[in-house]
Amino acid sequence: MAKVTVCIIARNEAEGIRDCLESVRWADQVVVLDSLSSDGTAEICRSLGAEVWESGDWPGFGPQKNRALEHATGEWVLSLDADERVTPELRAEIERVLAVPDADAYRIPRRSRYLTRYMRHSGWYPDYVLRLFRRGAARFSDDLVHERLIVTGRVGTLANPLVHEAFTSAEEVLEKMNRYSSAGAEMALLESRRTTLAGAVLRGLWAFFRTYVLKAGFLDGREGFMLAVSNGEGTYYRYVKLLLLTERRK
Repeated sequence: MAKVTVCIIARNEAEGIRDCLESVRWADQVVVLDSLSSDGTAEICRSLGAEVWESGDWPGFGPQKNRALEHATGEWVLSLDADERVTPELRAEIERVLAVPDADAYRIPRRSRYLTRYMRHSGWYPDYVLRLFRRGAARFSDDLVHERLIVTGRVGTLANPLVHEAFTSAEEVLEKMNRYSSAGAEMALLESRRTTLAGAVLRGLWAFFRTYVLKAGFLDGREGFMLAVSNGEGTYYRYVKLLLLTERRK
C-alpha cells in the first residue's frame, strides 16, 4: 500500500486528541499543526509519535489545513479534525482501497455525536466528507470556517464511517456556536452579503425547520430537537453579527 500521511490541525485539544492519534497509529506519518495551544496538546501529540509543527497565528480552517499539507510526505493524505476517530473497519477499507486505488480522492461517511446520541438523521448522517486524497491532487478552500476540499481528478466513496465526537457537552455547543457564527459573519461580510434583523430571524427559523422537519430530526429524539434549536440559533446569530458588522463599516 502507498504511504499515508494523516494531517491534523489543533488548538487546545488535550482532552480528546489522544483518542484521535491512537486511532491512526497505523499511518506512516502523522502531522499535527498546533496553533499556540496552552493545555499541553503539542506535548501529548509528540508523546504519541506525531510530527508537531507550530503556527503563531490563525488564518482560518481552510488556510490552516493547507499549511498542514505542506508538511505531508506520504503519497496519500488523510485529513482529520482532532475530534474525529478512524475505526478499525475504516482503516481496513482504506488499506484495501489504496492497495489498488481507482480514484484521486475519496469521500467518507461521518457518524457524528450530539451530546448523548450519535445522530442518524437531522442532516448529520451519512454527512459525506472529502478527507482522503492523493497528495498534490487536492487543496482546501480558503474559507475561514466550513472549508471544502477542492479536488483535481476522480472522486470515489468509502463505505465505513468516520466517527466524529462533535459536541459532548452543552458548554461546547454554545462555545462553538459563538465561534462559528462569528467566523461565518466575517466570511459573509467579505462576500459583500447583507441582511436585516427580520432576515436573521427568518433564516434562523428556516434552519430549525429544515433540520427538524425536512431532515427528519424528529426521528433523533430529544437530541434531534436540541440540534435543530442550536442550528436555528447559530444561523440567527451569524446573520445578526453580519448586520452589526455591516453597520460598523458604514
